Amino acid sequence: MAYTLDTTLEQLLADPKVKPVLDQYLPGVAANPAVAMVKNMSLRAILSNPMAASFGVTQDKVEAILVEVNKL
Repeated sequence: MAYTLDTTLEQLLADPKVKPVLDQYLPGVAANPAVAMVKNMSLRAILSNPMAASFGVTQDKVEAILVEVNKL
């Protein structure tokens, strides 16, 4: 299954191979309690939230994550 912008954060976090990639680009994201509020949202929806950038979640980072995890 290819991951896309329509993939939820929860789907990414459920894949043990993806967690290291997420931590590389967004250190501590898996352990952050704020993730519970957005884990059922798609990456696209998260990016559309103005607060995303304040947590370091940018279009460029998400696209880089998707490229890497789709190689796994």
